[in-house]
Amino acid sequence: MPPLLNPSPSPVSTVGTGTKGTLLKQAGLLAAVAALLAVLWMPGTPGLPAAGQVMLAILAFAVIVWMTEALDYAVSSVVIGALMVFLLAYAPDVAKPAGADMGTGAALGLALSGFSNSAVALVAAACFIAAAMTATGLDRRIALWVLSRVDAGTNHIVMGAMVTGFLLSFIVPSTTARVACLVPIMMGFILAFKVDKRSRFAGLLVITAAQTASVWNVGIKTAAAQNMVAIGFIEKQFGSGISWTEWFIAGAPFSALLSVAVYFIMTRMMKPEMKEIAGGQATIRLQLDAIGKMTAREWKLLVIVLTLLGFWATEKMLHNFDTSSTTIAAIALMLMPRLGVMDWKESQRGFPWGTVILFAIGISVGTALLRTNAAGWLANLIVQNLGLQQASAFVILMLLSLFLIVIHLGFASATALASTMIPIIISVLMAVQTPGINVIGMTMLLQFVVSFGFILPVNAPQNMIAYGTDTFDARDFIRTGLVITLAAAVLLVIFALTYWPWMGYMTHAA
Repeated sequence: MPPLLNPSPSPVSTVGTGTKGTLLKQAGLLAAVAALLAVLWMPGTPGLPAAGQVMLAILAFAVIVWMTEALDYAVSSVVIGALMVFLLAYAPDVAKPAGADMGTGAALGLALSGFSNSAVALVAAACFIAAAMTATGLDRRIALWVLSRVDAGTNHIVMGAMVTGFLLSFIVPSTTARVACLVPIMMGFILAFKVDKRSRFAGLLVITAAQTASVWNVGIKTAAAQNMVAIGFIEKQFGSGISWTEWFIAGAPFSALLSVAVYFIMTRMMKPEMKEIAGGQATIRLQLDAIGKMTAREWKLLVIVLTLLGFWATEKMLHNFDTSSTTIAAIALMLMPRLGVMDWKESQRGFPWGTVILFAIGISVGTALLRTNAAGWLANLIVQNLGLQQASAFVILMLLSLFLIVIHLGFASATALASTMIPIIISVLMAVQTPGINVIGMTMLLQFVVSFGFILPVNAPQNMIAYGTDTFDARDFIRTGLVITLAAAVLLVIFALTYWPWMGYMTHAA
């Protein structure tokens, strides 16, 4: 679903600009329509219901549109929703043995089913938190405070930027919002010291900020929207979810080790020209002093967010309030007169409703793939062709991870990738005959891989924000991103052979 938690402000267009970009988009749209018609008109296939064939046609359309960005993400959501309503309406309802057509009423219910998913409420709520951070300036204050605590050594400044990104991951549930906060601070720092904007140090600082944001999307459930996609499908399919703490225990050690790897990879591959920037710490402190003491609004927001974090972390231990419920309650407090930190009009400045709609429609597509048996049919095809029927949990995890890493190269949004692939992954895991396989745990681990958008600037909105600073060439991002992806893959193998099996995430104990 494209790009919470990646709730990105508006998804960034990455296909191109001017005549070339327009032609690429037109070609993408034509290809998407051609794929839609080709799947719709192909002969019926044994085991695949007519409604399932319709959903595979819509899936083909959605994947091409999302990969080529032929349509704006929000516009593509509306188009996909309309296709679901009018194409499914004339397909026999899988739930009705008599074979009666679904009709527009039932088809509309399926097309809008994503909007009733609790994960969508969490995505929208996270966008409000990001808006509150921007409105009060608390995110900027935290970033400056952390950076003011490091010395003028260039490597230490990079480390400070990474620590800032890590801390903001807990309280700003939007990858793009975090990077959008950090990058202007970094650029201000670079310009204040008359550091060349095209220097290796400038590129190092900006790329590292973006990559750190992606790394911690793995370890923190509420850090990115694509995680909520997986949670939404898991809850829908199995009636149970994964708590914030359970996710953190599974993913945080991986993110911590990968963060260390990112630091060494980036500081070696883009070694800064200077070892320190004289007066750097003093300038950051001057910027911090310039914004004055914390205001009442900032204090209130900090208390609300830290309390919310406490509720997230103690879910299923001290209380049974789920993540979405506590987050909605926090938003209600933020918007209350006197108690709150912003009014409705302020909260709507730049609010990414397109992301929320796309998120919901993405879940609707996944739900329909499952309900029409399209995901199950596709999963059986994958299982048979890859020989996964009796494969070990380790082999299944490795093969599906490799597939996700490769296919992510074509997606500009991890949320879109998760919406497309997680329902199919769940069906694949349910179709294999591996004894004791933990379907929920394996789905979570594969969702971690969905966040591996390290290679291309176009693989995530936060990457494009970094690229938009013009501090580095695309080849700098690609060559460092390839090594980071390799490091992530090595860690994936290590964790899949040790920590994750020990914790029971891959198979249930005999």
